[in-house]
Amino acid sequence: MSTHDHMRRTGLGGLAIALLALGSGGVAAQDQEPIRVGVTLTQSPPGSVIQGTEVLRGLEIARDLFNEQGGVLDRPFELIVEDTQGIPERGRAAVEKLITSDKVVALTGEHQSSVCLAEIGLAARHNVPFINTNCWSDDIRKEGHPQVFSPNMYNSRVATAMAEVIQGLGVDSVFALAENTDWGIGQAEALDELLEQTGADIDYQYELLDREARDFTPVIQGVRGENPSLVALIMLPPAAYVALNQLNEQGVLPSEDTWLFEGGGLFSYPDFWENVREAAQYGIYFDLYHTDMALSDLGAQVREEYMQRHDGTPSRLVFQAADSLLLIKEAIANAGSTDPDAMIEWLQQAEVPGTRGTITFSDEPGPLFQQWVDTPYVTYQVTELDQKLEETTLISAPDLGVQLDQLRQPKN
Repeated sequence: MSTHDHMRRTGLGGLAIALLALGSGGVAAQDQEPIRVGVTLTQSPPGSVIQGTEVLRGLEIARDLFNEQGGVLDRPFELIVEDTQGIPERGRAAVEKLITSDKVVALTGEHQSSVCLAEIGLAARHNVPFINTNCWSDDIRKEGHPQVFSPNMYNSRVATAMAEVIQGLGVDSVFALAENTDWGIGQAEALDELLEQTGADIDYQYELLDREARDFTPVIQGVRGENPSLVALIMLPPAAYVALNQLNEQGVLPSEDTWLFEGGGLFSYPDFWENVREAAQYGIYFDLYHTDMALSDLGAQVREEYMQRHDGTPSRLVFQAADSLLLIKEAIANAGSTDPDAMIEWLQQAEVPGTRGTITFSDEPGPLFQQWVDTPYVTYQVTELDQKLEETTLISAPDLGVQLDQLRQPKN
């Protein structure tokens, strides 16, 4: 067997090692020194608190499931959590503390691209594996850090999905509202490039909005004056909720003349309907999870546990977080230690059955470097107030293609 064949193996070794250790009279994982994993996420404004909440829920569920199985190398997982507030400087300080003071063996949880970009250089300098849970900016991969792995979505793939649907709708003008962050700017520009590549005659423009602002009325009045065929929203809560409501207040949405395409996965957040009402109807939403998607055994466990603990349907972030900790577990198990070089080498060649598909990482330089290229995604339409995820109309999904014949628009 070649070295490459030996390294590119499925991530099943961790559970097997744990079971063998327990079955042979090994000391229970709970009695051993824990394996510390550093977690950076938003727990207070101005960042997206709902995103941070969902990521932490997913990590906690995965931690508990893995520890019930014996942890890894007979040691339980411990999550050391730092609040970044969605601010790059706080993210940088959090990573420095987690590495130098808390002695974590890996970092994960980050979900805002600007903060990721501030953190990954430190992780690389200290040679600590960094599992990027939800930072979509293509610039993260362009840095080329071997310590950074991205088992999530990325801007150019989102733009491809959006452009595919937009072209199918046959619209002639698109106005994008994007937050002024690395993710927002990057996705707005990527969508521009992809629409141009389709060859469709579409007038495209975008406006950057301050994610900390709470009044976008002047810009939205300009959108109303343009009367675009489609409004693309590329923003995170709470600013995204504000923008949606003000689009409704200004009479832009919902409309039989203007489609809404939301490109940040807002709909599945548990606080969506309490923050957005009529503006959400008839919108098309991008997401990484739908209840009609196939889940692995782990994915089904995570979903069931989430519903028991939180009385609702998990968002994509819950599965992304579980996958992030799974990758750390399998890297440690298959490396046989927490040595960072061994973990990184294994991850570079690994095939890990995740919650929604088999995770592998590209070695192509640039925006796909150590990225899970084939991240599964869906788009769906919301047609009723208080609609649940399982009641939405699937527009595209893995192995489905794009199905636009069931789309509905309101009658003015």
